[in-house]
Amino acid sequence: MPRPRKCRRVGRPPTFICFKPRAVPFRSLKKVTLSLDEFEAIRLADHEGLEHAEASERMNISRPTFTRLVEAARHKTAQAIVEGTALVIEGGSVDVEGDFCRCPRCGGVREHRRGGHHERCGYCGTEHDCNDTQPITEEKQP
Repeated sequence: MPRPRKCRRVGRPPTFICFKPRAVPFRSLKKVTLSLDEFEAIRLADHEGLEHAEASERMNISRPTFTRLVEAARHKTAQAIVEGTALVIEGGSVDVEGDFCRCPRCGGVREHRRGGHHERCGYCGTEHDCNDTQPITEEKQP
């Protein structure tokens, strides 16, 4: 029996969870799914430019596991770009650090602020009560 999978630490959820070719309906596209831990690995390695050893510590995983995640994420991202598929970011056994919420209109992520005040989404401009948004605390795959 394989050993249970460790939860991987994610510093920030993706701002948006889907990318697709312009002017093509989502329902007619093939989908490529990038897990949240793969997203975090490519964010740390390619966006932040961290060495694999440091990035793996941040995610609370081994360096070889981190390298496998980065390779899988790069392959899926390239596949989506080259083949013109939708890239959907979801799933994975992760713990999200911090307190984030999604805009109910556009789905953009920002730091969650409690206290009953109104906030304007920095992506779509919609004004809403931050307490009415869905907090993102952790996303785990069964």
